[in-house]
Amino acid sequence: MHTRRTMMALSGAGLASACASLRTPDPRNRLPPVRVDEARIIRIDVGLRPFRPSGFRVEREAFGDKALIHNYGHGGGGITLSWGTAKLALDLGYDSSISEYAVLGCGAVGLATARLLQERGAKVRLYARALPPNTTSNVAGAQWWPASVYDYSATTPDYRAQHVEASRFAFRRFQSLVGDAYGVEWEKNYNLASRPITSYPAREDEPMRQFVINQRDLLPHEHNFPRPFVREFETMMIETPLYLRRMEADVRLAGAEIVVREFSSAAEIQALPERVIFNCTGLGAGALFGDAEIMPARGQLVILLPQPEIAYNTIAREGYMFGRRDGVVLGGTFERGEWSLEPDPTDIAQIIAGHQSIFSAMG
Repeated sequence: MHTRRTMMALSGAGLASACASLRTPDPRNRLPPVRVDEARIIRIDVGLRPFRPSGFRVEREAFGDKALIHNYGHGGGGITLSWGTAKLALDLGYDSSISEYAVLGCGAVGLATARLLQERGAKVRLYARALPPNTTSNVAGAQWWPASVYDYSATTPDYRAQHVEASRFAFRRFQSLVGDAYGVEWEKNYNLASRPITSYPAREDEPMRQFVINQRDLLPHEHNFPRPFVREFETMMIETPLYLRRMEADVRLAGAEIVVREFSSAAEIQALPERVIFNCTGLGAGALFGDAEIMPARGQLVILLPQPEIAYNTIAREGYMFGRRDGVVLGGTFERGEWSLEPDPTDIAQIIAGHQSIFSAMG
């Protein structure tokens, strides 16, 4: 028989146990930590994102006796938005009475544009200075989410509506590619913060919220991250080397000709035989077509040996970690106006140290 004192003791013990369970992660919820060690680095990638503060440009203009359809300037969302802006570009430039089209660029945006043209029955010729694996798309982290695409204060309501429309089409298209063939798979993401999370990946009242799947804020016992606030959601990861190889193969198999060629002026492009030209040149559009707004936004990535058990991603103030099958990707830099493709040792050291501080504390 329990006395009042023993009941109080048992109650206190139960409360202490409950509090402990809130502080201590349930073993079933413990994620394996990334082994962040310089000895595990297999390469360092540097890429230049084509960033425009006002957002990507999808626009038609007269080009002598031809039509020029611009589709560039995606910032950090090039792979994510590639199918969507390709669809917007085709809506402006495809004409069933015209059979042959030119596409400038062979990154994710150019390849998606070419494939959609082919699906409408068009004959396509791609012109590119570089082919995969030597494109900016190949060194992208490639989580499906259109991040770092624009500065909100520089955009218009029309652009923001276009952004959502492109995201919607791309979101559905990538879902159709999930599987080993294209290197696309669903993964859990964890946003780590010291304060309550309200805006990432999207606020509840924002149109982009419709693309956030299975979001929930975790209780302390539901994770082993060294942060008091953790938001979980699911999205797709794209293994870029595999994805781009497969896309290029698809384009070729469907009959496209790919010409390796560098253009030094718009006049050279105007001399092409095709009557309709899709401009997917990314940063190259600045010099070729006089876009003074476009600028590089340098990203530096540390790629670690693959860890098959790391089937999740993290986003924190220290940067991001993407658990891809071809390697664990550590990143987080976005340097506007920086053209150098040489890694900065200080930045690389910060990326490594920041992620060590997270994963070494996971136990």
